[in-house]
Amino acid sequence: MAGCYVLSERGWTLIEHMVSPPQAIGRPSRDDRQILNVIFWILCSGAKWSDLPEHYGPWKTVYQRFRQWRDAGIFDQVLSRLHLCLREDGLMDLRYLDD
Repeated sequence: MAGCYVLSERGWTLIEHMVSPPQAIGRPSRDDRQILNVIFWILCSGAKWSDLPEHYGPWKTVYQRFRQWRDAGIFDQVLSRLHLCLREDGLMDLRYLDD
């Protein structure tokens, strides 16, 4: 997978608790970080879900996880968390945003 679609260690640390909470019961799920990286690849490349290379696993698994996270509002939570971190680090200047 191209490096530009891979979540950094720092980025993963910031959102892991939202995307990959501890699993107490049931069959172990696929690696959430890898699934998220594959979702980035799909969304950024513009490829169809069904065009996902086989070595990333079944495209339906990735798409199902995408839908679960979208429907649960996980992506909104992640964006809010990352915006907060960028503001705290002084990397996001909100003075120029329109109200």
